Amino acid sequence: MIKVVIVDDDSFIRESLKVLVGMDPDIEVTGAAADGGEALRLLESGTEANVVLMDIRMPGVDGVEGTRLIKRGFPQAAVLMLTTFDDDEYIIEALKGGASGYLLKNIPPDRIIQGIKTVHEGNMLIHPDIARKLAGFLQPAAAETASCSLDSYGLTKTELSVVAAIAEGYSNKEIAAELFLSEGTVKNYITEILSKLGLRDRTQIAIFYLKNQR
Repeated sequence: MIKVVIVDDDSFIRESLKVLVGMDPDIEVTGAAADGGEALRLLESGTEANVVLMDIRMPGVDGVEGTRLIKRGFPQAAVLMLTTFDDDEYIIEALKGGASGYLLKNIPPDRIIQGIKTVHEGNMLIHPDIARKLAGFLQPAAAETASCSLDSYGLTKTELSVVAAIAEGYSNKEIAAELFLSEGTVKNYITEILSKLGLRDRTQIAIFYLKNQR
């Protein structure tokens, strides 16, 4: 079961999402909160969450700050932003804070459910335009050499293929099937890639690839 915490200041939306998301047999809604601070307190009190479905604009602790707080204390929880605003600034700040992607609230319920499953599997939901805007926020070690081609980083051919697949949003399972590898081997490749590039996570790998693609 994918354990989900829903965060939205609108009680009607919050309760509606609990019902809609909870109808999926693979998902269990373990909690709901009115802002990011309340969501953090839920997790600190022992509420389990594989995915936090988080509104961006909320009074109190908004989704951007809530994401930072949750990822700092619970890095294993994926945060998926859900918003009515196609607001690049908010979205970029949330992604910088560790969010795995975002969805707009006006999409069908089944898309929200699929989005939850997608980020739980380790994939990202980031539009390429947003990813390119994020390219300036790489960690300093990578930013210093960002103008170089991918070949200059000492990545093997297989590692380059893994990087490209991550940038396309492939999960570890999909990468393994595409490259005829085990999922464990793919995880090992990703660990090595992060080390070579001086990056933190899959999101930064995708941004790095988009910035350095020639």
